[in-house]
This record gives sequence, C-alpha cells and structure tokens, in this order.
Amino acid sequence: MKVNAQSVNFTADGKLIDFIQTRLNKMELFYDKVISSDVYLKVENTSAKENKIVEIKVLVPKDKFVVKKQCKSFEEAIDTACSSLERKLVKRKEKIRLNA
Repeated sequence: MKVNAQSVNFTADGKLIDFIQTRLNKMELFYDKVISSDVYLKVENTSAKENKIVEIKVLVPKDKFVVKKQCKSFEEAIDTACSSLERKLVKRKEKIRLNA
C-alpha cells in the first residue's frame, strides 16, 4: 500500500516513518482493497501534554475514511487511529459481503 506521510511544522525522523508504514501495512489484513493512505502529523502549540495530532486518510474503492487522534506521542496516536480505522474497514467489508 502506498503511504504518504507529511509532518507539519517539524521534520519526522526515519523511525517514525517506518513505524507508520508497518502499522498501516497491517490494515491490509482487515481489508485488502486499500488503495493508499495519507498521514498528517501535527504538533499543537499548547501547554497540554497531549499535543501530538495524527490524521489518517485511507482511500478504498468508492469510499474514503478519515480518522483524527490526539495523544501524548505520535506512536500512541497512530496506534489508536489505526485501531479505529481497522474497525471501520472490517465494518465496510462485512457490509459489502452482505450486499453481494
């Protein structure tokens, strides 16, 4: 799957990009028709500890899923966002199977 990662107002290191790639590749286990995904990493300038924002857009045939999570670390935000995306993809797969 093609993963496009963009970091806003900072430079993401290689480890984080690799983590994103491996975590998003696992989504193909749940739904094999994923075309591509865009990941946006942002740091909010607040005094709160949970200032890391991750937004993931996943393109599937005839649809698009968007999940936005805010956590203490990018890894945690990516993990929770991917978990909710996996649930959405499983739901879509079941819906398609029932309609077929």
